[in-house]
Amino acid sequence: MSPLRLLVIIAVLVGAWKLWPREAAALHPDDPRNATGDDRIVMLAAEWCGYCRKQQKAFELSEVRYRVIDIDTEAGQRAMRALRARGVPTTVVGQDVVYGYDTEGLQQKLEPLGYRDVF
Repeated sequence: MSPLRLLVIIAVLVGAWKLWPREAAALHPDDPRNATGDDRIVMLAAEWCGYCRKQQKAFELSEVRYRVIDIDTEAGQRAMRALRARGVPTTVVGQDVVYGYDTEGLQQKLEPLGYRDVF
């Protein structure tokens, strides 16, 4: 077998492994998805974050039921690490994570829960 062919096979296997579903993997104890079930919403935010305030305002105007975890607390830092989040807002909708102020992504996750036209 040629070295090039071997490299192609390895690349395909690595790519397939990365895409393989990992549903059976246990969540980290600090991961907010442990408490969200399929329909709860948790937002990791900071008081100093303008996008966080903007998202919270949209949630409140649309009467979205959610909980905030302040990332400037010990619990918030643990949640950020568990989700591998690098910025705020980071929003957990059920078992899905939306990173950043992604209004389109959030709306897609919120609609099945009955929240329409939030953004």
